[in-house]
Amino acid sequence: MFGTIRKHQNWLWGIIITVIIVTFVIFFSPYSRMNSSQRGPANYGTINGQKVTEDDFNNAWREVELRLFFMNGRWPDDSDKKDLEAEAYRWLLLVQKQKQMGVHISSEMAAQAARGMLAQFQRSGVSSPDVFDKQVLQPHGMGLEDLERFVRHYLGIQELVATLGLSGKLVTPEEARGLYVRERQELATEAVFFSATNYLDKVSVTPRVISAFYTNQLARYRLPDRVQVSYVEFPYSNYVAQAKQELARMTNLDAQIDEAYRQGGTNFLREMKATSLEEVRAKVRDARLKELESQAARKQAAEFASPLFDMDPVRADNLEKMAKQKGLTVQVTAPFDREAGPKDLDVSQDFVTRAFNRSEQDPFAGPLLGRNAVYVFALYKKLPSEIPPLDQIRSQVTADYKEAQATAMARDAGQAFYTTLTNSLAHGQTLSAVCESAKEKLVSLPPFSISTRELPEVEEHVGMNQLKQTAFSTPVGKVSPFQMTTDGGMILYVKSRLPIDQQQMEAAMPSFIASVRQSRQGEAFNEWFSKQVQVGLRDTPVFNQPRPAPTMAPGGNARKT
Repeated sequence: MFGTIRKHQNWLWGIIITVIIVTFVIFFSPYSRMNSSQRGPANYGTINGQKVTEDDFNNAWREVELRLFFMNGRWPDDSDKKDLEAEAYRWLLLVQKQKQMGVHISSEMAAQAARGMLAQFQRSGVSSPDVFDKQVLQPHGMGLEDLERFVRHYLGIQELVATLGLSGKLVTPEEARGLYVRERQELATEAVFFSATNYLDKVSVTPRVISAFYTNQLARYRLPDRVQVSYVEFPYSNYVAQAKQELARMTNLDAQIDEAYRQGGTNFLREMKATSLEEVRAKVRDARLKELESQAARKQAAEFASPLFDMDPVRADNLEKMAKQKGLTVQVTAPFDREAGPKDLDVSQDFVTRAFNRSEQDPFAGPLLGRNAVYVFALYKKLPSEIPPLDQIRSQVTADYKEAQATAMARDAGQAFYTTLTNSLAHGQTLSAVCESAKEKLVSLPPFSISTRELPEVEEHVGMNQLKQTAFSTPVGKVSPFQMTTDGGMILYVKSRLPIDQQQMEAAMPSFIASVRQSRQGEAFNEWFSKQVQVGLRDTPVFNQPRPAPTMAPGGNARKT
């Protein structure tokens, strides 16, 4: 296939052509980022009675890594702990099913899909499959044959999804309208909220109760393992002038955009989330400028890091020595944990992971891209888990105690009001009258439906899921029981169901039906595939207890530590 591609050189490279691989839900975990340098067990087992060879397993491993790369824009790294082995076996099972069902992907179809997948990398200077092979695949122990095999199998899986999930697409317009009404019909509601903030000034605080609260809540105040790193920052903003000069030399950029617009028309504008061609041009140029800035920053960071990493002996304070020679500033982060990361830097989880993986013998990492800069850093200090003494965190403990007591007071008040309310309603009083008499505020909420994603006016008191669950389980014209919330509690009154906008519904039905069918198709395929896994993979290691992480890569490459 790739020989054909090279021969015709018919690449659809475009600065804004990006193919997003649809995330098909085929019993895979959402994202298993693993070190590409691991391998599976010595005994690979059988799938539906067919022996799995080492080559089969290693090929599947590489294909799953490619799938994750195209979906997430990065390779699995050393920090990721989930087991890629199960992913590879499920992939092998799907490949086997393709063969059994006679699914065949033509070279033309595979080549077209490959062009789309690779087109997004032109911005990084990947102008041909050979360049992609050299710059992207080979550094990870792969080649174009792995990419070709992945593309064919990926498209084959899409054929399986389309075929085996066909029953899920049998959604009639009448059924779709019923689902639309169920998801989009809004409720008119009113609520009484009982918030902890209204009771904070009623909480009595003494040293004795604070000490007792601290003692009973020690686990709450335990700090996790933390690290600090010293770092040199290369801000993108330092390279704006250089990036603008390089952008000015891209004389064919607008022509590429115009050609993409000519081919895609209004669909192209919609995909770019723009209303005009001029807006697209501005967006693309801004994105390209940002990319050029990051490339320049990354280049200078690499020039700084290369001699730093070669210094002997390896010491963390070499970072400061090298920075001083280059006239650069070294900064130190505040302590941060794995979950929160550094508060003073806008960086990815990869930065955090690499920081925690550093040691005295291996203190350096980078260059690593952040949102606004590139970083080269060294381990500064590791801080083990600890519980700070009360005197050190007394203000925090006091605030937590007051919050806990105020929340309990709010809930007691809410329960008492609910008893009063139900008795009063039973005697013919109105909700508003009862609230007025009890001096409780009755709040009219904005209309919402099951499909409503957010309601800022309400979410300071109650989460959307709890609000919707309470509202749609309460009959119209009735009040809900008192509901405890993180803020305290609430009582909800459902006034009415609002009428559906028929014109809006009819306009939305084509896309809504397509969405429902796609969802049902995925569900039907998942149901089928889960049954296949139970039978097909029972004689493979994924059916047994997880094994320790191996130390060799597919194909015999040693694992990097």
